[in-house]
Amino acid sequence: MNEVKKPKQPLIFYYLLAVVAIILFNSLIAPMLFSPKVTEVDYSEFMRMTEDKQVKEVMVEDNQILFTDGNGSFFKTGLMDDKDLTQRLYASGAKFSSQIVEQMSPLLSLLISWVLPLIVMIALGQLVSKKLLEKAGGGAGSMMFGMGKSNAKIYVKSTSGIKFDDVAGEDEAKEILSEIVDFLHNPKKYEEIGAKMPKGALLVGPPGTGKTLLAKAVAGEANVPFFSISGSEFVEMFVGMGAAKVRDLFKQANEKAPCIVFIDEVDAIGGKRDGRIGGNDEREQTLNQLLTEMDGFDGSKGVVILAATNRPESLDPALLRPGRFDRRVPVELPDLAGREAILKVHAKNVQTQKNIDYAAVARAASGASGAELANIVNEAALRAVRDGRRLVTQADLEESVEVIIAGYQKKNRVMSDKEKMVVAYHEIGHALVAAKQSESAPVHKITIIPRTSGALGYTMQVEEGEHFLLTKEELENKIATLTGGRAAEALIFGQITTGASNDIEQATRLARAMITRYGMSSEFGMVAMEQLTNQYLGGDTTLACSAETANRIDEVVRSLIAAQYEKAYSILQENAQPLHTLAKYLYEHETITGEEFMDILHRTQAQIAAAPAQA
Repeated sequence: MNEVKKPKQPLIFYYLLAVVAIILFNSLIAPMLFSPKVTEVDYSEFMRMTEDKQVKEVMVEDNQILFTDGNGSFFKTGLMDDKDLTQRLYASGAKFSSQIVEQMSPLLSLLISWVLPLIVMIALGQLVSKKLLEKAGGGAGSMMFGMGKSNAKIYVKSTSGIKFDDVAGEDEAKEILSEIVDFLHNPKKYEEIGAKMPKGALLVGPPGTGKTLLAKAVAGEANVPFFSISGSEFVEMFVGMGAAKVRDLFKQANEKAPCIVFIDEVDAIGGKRDGRIGGNDEREQTLNQLLTEMDGFDGSKGVVILAATNRPESLDPALLRPGRFDRRVPVELPDLAGREAILKVHAKNVQTQKNIDYAAVARAASGASGAELANIVNEAALRAVRDGRRLVTQADLEESVEVIIAGYQKKNRVMSDKEKMVVAYHEIGHALVAAKQSESAPVHKITIIPRTSGALGYTMQVEEGEHFLLTKEELENKIATLTGGRAAEALIFGQITTGASNDIEQATRLARAMITRYGMSSEFGMVAMEQLTNQYLGGDTTLACSAETANRIDEVVRSLIAAQYEKAYSILQENAQPLHTLAKYLYEHETITGEEFMDILHRTQAQIAAAPAQA
């Protein structure tokens, strides 16, 4: 949606351009305009004019002869080897001179060479500035060549053709926004009862969940003009230009009412005012102008302001009070049913087989946003083209999920047999610990094929259904599963490798959250030790406790992870034979499915159970 704009040139560029223009004027144009015309004649004509005493003044140079007939005409001819030339010129009465063409006075030369070009360029600049000012609509904000003009892109009557049917997985958000559409269609219904439509609605949620798409769908359903602009486009180098853009945007919106104004990434101009003195006030002036405009326009005209942000906690409270952005629309990550619906929407534009199980793909893509799901479908289509097929298969979609999670397969990376065996035991350690614990997600796939993300292998677990709550036991099982890879290395090889770095990071983050945020520690109880910030942008945390408490938290985290590591180590010790069998099978085949894993595990356990009976 962003326009491609030419970069602004620095001021020195225009100064240099002016100097070059003056030099070209003095060297090319000025001689033609202000120097007398000199006619070139051949030497015989010069001799004839000398004999007829028509040469009044002459100047002999090294390569040419300049002369005049006394009537204001100037001539020149080439120089010949003529020994009697001087005598004939004396006889004709010609006057010898060192300067034939009269030179202008220094003052006149200065005026013509420098002052006149400057006056012409200034006049042209004023003319161009006036035309741009008229085109920009005038006003104080437009004085700098239209810099105060709003850069909003206008989509009149939904030329993009996006409707609510094109947006899946956000049923609650669509239900809230459908009321705005109904108001734009039937405003009298609300006016009769005395109801007023909210002036603004704020769409909040993680990146890629479809906030901009929902705003376009509202305009498409209402069939009204749609103004779209990013918050960063209001911020200019000159103080006051952003406020002028806000004024111009609302002026255009009022002229085209009913309409929808969409401000993307509104936190760029709507951040909290901290009261500091000094610095650049451009951002604060822009925010103040936005607050004033939202108070000033008449909501009954049908101008609806929509805005989107990933950081609602950073917005100024004055922007969120009733009468401005008084309706908050959460646009969260889709659930299982939402992911399946989004996959089907994007698959409409792709040639697929008829037996695609979108529910299975949606389960594997747990936590994916709408944009990531669209990318999964596109990756599947690209994979089908690379393989020379005309239809997208189930395998294409499942592989695309793995591409989004772990990256592409690195087919050119060759690991040594020892490293390959270590990775096989590491991944089977994860899977075996997960399989031997209750309340753990089933194993879906295990592979030791390296990926572009840096992973030498991975174990994928897929929940059967959607879970919104996790018990303490489930979280401890997750930590034990994460430590299973390192436990397998230590148990089988007696040494550990760097392959567990990501597992350690995840286990530490999970254990710390159990203690500091979820209140699952008997020592600290239901006390929040951390505060979550940037909920929709990764969820950064900051400790809210004393240094002594922080040290104690570190000790409890270490003991919790150590206990789960011991549990994983014990599970692998008790199931050493299945561990060897599964690791050998994975080493030979490189990739096994969850069904193959469970089948081998059950057969191995059955053989172990039958061995004592036979003995």
